[in-house]
Amino acid sequence: MTRRMIPAEAVFAEWRKDDGYRKAYAALEDEFALAEAMINARAKAGLTQEQLARKMHTTQAVIARLESGRVKPSTRTLERLATATGTKLRISFEPGRRRA
Repeated sequence: MTRRMIPAEAVFAEWRKDDGYRKAYAALEDEFALAEAMINARAKAGLTQEQLARKMHTTQAVIARLESGRVKPSTRTLERLATATGTKLRISFEPGRRRA
């Protein structure tokens, strides 16, 4: 039996046709943005997950969970990440989308 590989982008394109998927994805937009910001901070600092974990006095598994978006980090954790990556933590409130 031969398996046919389907490109991930093709799968996502198909899922995006579903209204429920689009709404669920949009609801997670902020979490994705936070995970992306954490990954970018680590990458710009030139650190692996293991190296960042050592600097933060935690484990690589914790860093992986943070970067996956599966857990919401505390402000203290974000401060430790900023210190470990040589960045400055900035939190802001922006106008939200109006609900219909």
